[in-house]
Amino acid sequence: MSIGPAIRRHRDRRAPLAALVAAGAAVCLAAGSGVGLATTGPPPVATWHPGCADGCPSVAASPRPQGPPTRVRVPRIGVDSALTVLGLDRAGALVPPADFDTAGWYEGGPAPGDTGPAVLAGHLDSRRGPAVFARLDELRSGDRVQVWRDGQWLSFRVTGSLRTRKDRFPTATVYGPTPGPELRLVTCGGDFDRRRGHYRDNVVVFAVLDG
Repeated sequence: MSIGPAIRRHRDRRAPLAALVAAGAAVCLAAGSGVGLATTGPPPVATWHPGCADGCPSVAASPRPQGPPTRVRVPRIGVDSALTVLGLDRAGALVPPADFDTAGWYEGGPAPGDTGPAVLAGHLDSRRGPAVFARLDELRSGDRVQVWRDGQWLSFRVTGSLRTRKDRFPTATVYGPTPGPELRLVTCGGDFDRRRGHYRDNVVVFAVLDG
């Protein structure tokens, strides 16, 4: 699946994600390998009751999930897939999942459950038939997406979707900052350009963390 031409690497962790989609994400064509582990974040911090002196009991802040996401389920469209970790190749293009039946998480951006738009990408199809995100465009507002991370299922609620030409990808809308944890599920769509060997469009589903 291709989301456009190669991009350059940036020092800012968020920059490659925006550039990746500005160029258009690569997950519908020749599959490469994208397997690895993400690093874990800091442990939860302790907070104090407002107005308390030094002797007041501490209350642990709600811990955010740690470690990489490892599985995604989308009941409405029959998806139940392990998640590989996706990165960029030397040219700066997203390396798609090696297995057409397996989705991946782009580790250059937020992880599901962290603030910001976490990206899950998967193939639309292969020469053998439908792939993991073949029915992504069937999702509607209110549908559920579940991601397994840190020993728990994180539940996201679909809020909408769009199909867009790869050369007109709305980068700010899809990958701009968000006030809380969100998901972006991405695959290909539209007509297949046989001369260039890829689909003309991308399908993007938006979802927000429940609770």
